[in-house]
Amino acid sequence: MIVVLMGVSGSGKTTIGELLAERTDATFADADDYHPAANKEKMAAGHPLNDQDRQPWLETLNRLMQGWYQDGKKGVLACSALKQKYRDTLEQGMPEGTVTFVWLDGSAELIGERLAARHHEFMNPKLLESQINTLEPPKDAVRVVNDRSPEEVVDRILQKLSTAAKSNQ
Repeated sequence: MIVVLMGVSGSGKTTIGELLAERTDATFADADDYHPAANKEKMAAGHPLNDQDRQPWLETLNRLMQGWYQDGKKGVLACSALKQKYRDTLEQGMPEGTVTFVWLDGSAELIGERLAARHHEFMNPKLLESQINTLEPPKDAVRVVNDRSPEEVVDRILQKLSTAAKSNQ
């Protein structure tokens, strides 16, 4: 099982991802940790990344997930994965059904409040509008609204993943 927690900045990917990984005995990785320095500098200056900026980063994340799969590890990746083509790159070369995308959704107001309350190394809160505009809502992801405690949200995710697994049998 490899889960990609996706959504805009401030949607709770890291908080929920760490807890989900702990509860499922999976390896956790935050995609932000894999951005090259140039991407971090660009975002810190308030400039959104373009597709060319993201492509090498997404390929690195794909190799990370390929490694998890090849090593037989469960993994949870917190990654914005805003566009379908980004999600396609993340899944490239992975056996069908290996990767499940979980879209952490929430109101712009709630997410904006979260961003304002936290200090992030390079994510400028002004970029939220750009991310919301870039987001292509996934058709094949498990959608979970992150409007409860992290524990309740993880419970919801696990329930939805279990239901999805049963319906695919």
